Amino acid sequence: MFSTLSIRARITLGSVAAVTVLLVLALLVVRGAVEQILIDADRSLATSDLVPFVADISANPTEKVDDPGTGVLIFVRDPSGEVQVDTLPHDVQKAVDRREPATETFVLRDDDQRSFVVAGDVVSTPAGAWTVWSARSTAASELALRGLGSVLLIAGIVLLAGFAIASWVLATVALRPVNAMRRKAEAFSADSEATLPVGPARDELAALAETLNEFLAQTRAATEREKQMVSDAAHELRTPLAALKTQLELAHADFGNAEALASQLTSAEASVNRLTSLASNLLELSRLETESSEAETTAGDLIDEFMGSIDRARLLGMVKSAQVELDVTVGDESVTYGVAAQAFGRLIDNLLSNALAAIPAGGEVVATLHQDSTQLQLDVRDTGPGMPDDFIPIAFDRFSRPDNSRTASTGGSGLGLALVHAIATAAHGSASVENIESGLRVTVTLPKM
Repeated sequence: MFSTLSIRARITLGSVAAVTVLLVLALLVVRGAVEQILIDADRSLATSDLVPFVADISANPTEKVDDPGTGVLIFVRDPSGEVQVDTLPHDVQKAVDRREPATETFVLRDDDQRSFVVAGDVVSTPAGAWTVWSARSTAASELALRGLGSVLLIAGIVLLAGFAIASWVLATVALRPVNAMRRKAEAFSADSEATLPVGPARDELAALAETLNEFLAQTRAATEREKQMVSDAAHELRTPLAALKTQLELAHADFGNAEALASQLTSAEASVNRLTSLASNLLELSRLETESSEAETTAGDLIDEFMGSIDRARLLGMVKSAQVELDVTVGDESVTYGVAAQAFGRLIDNLLSNALAAIPAGGEVVATLHQDSTQLQLDVRDTGPGMPDDFIPIAFDRFSRPDNSRTASTGGSGLGLALVHAIATAAHGSASVENIESGLRVTVTLPKM
């Protein structure tokens, strides 16, 4: 039931409940303290009533005790056992008559439930011991306590009512930023750039608004990336699919010509391979961007992948009579890096294939793997034409090509460098590209674990 109430109501009820407990405890303490003060006062008054009689007996032990006067409750017994003065109520007199003489005070109630504080004293004289008792009714104190209880109850109710109203008002004021954020959130569907308002106070609500704004920015960025990926993928897939459809139609037309049919099927197979490669790269990019990398690979295993990629690149370079050179400077092969061996191999394959595609016949590609105390650095340099300077800032974007072509007639799908950057970033490293005097250099750094 409580959980179904509004936050304002829960704050108010919870505050009132806590204050009620504290207020009840405080009122009980106050009442108990006042009650003790009144009891002590009655005891003191009862004892003070004994003083003149004790002094009189001590000064004149052989004389008769004077009459105490109206309203003074006194009981005096001489050493012979004779009661010289007795103004005590009957029930009180019976109680003290049964008690042993002593210097003490106590409280008793008579048969009519009236309460009395009784004080006693023993006066020693040459003739023997006198017993003196006095009593004080606590009716006035009890009446005062009852009045105090009523006052405290009314005051407590008024205080609780005032505190409940104050709590409700304060909760309403405190929740205004939340209502503002809710109204702003309702407008998100109409304004894709809207953010939650952040108040001037550096409090929990401001921190919540900032956190939610950061989350919104990340979500919107991810949504934009997905939209862009879908748009680019659709654009990239359209060309090879159209080519594949045309090739298959031509293959149907060439059923009677075995040589022409084989040529068309070979072209169709190339289109299918391109589609397969494009789909694989997209899936790999998506996996790298959505999953956190927990891989750990030693430098020795990365060197093995590096050498394998060099061997594959040399085979591909034979078509252009290209030279593929390498340089490995790794002092400690046991150091680990946050990248999977297979992903590192794909990264190198992409860089080397891009370099081989860019260089002219008889060109050169140099791959360098260097280790220092903090990172592993991979450099791939080629003797190709490089990249336009205005293209370098977007070189690692998906489907980007230096010639701005969307037909891929002069290159690959435009995902190679994007995949390189994603693999490096997933390993908490970096990737960069720059034009050099002899061509282009791509640098990838991986920090050690």
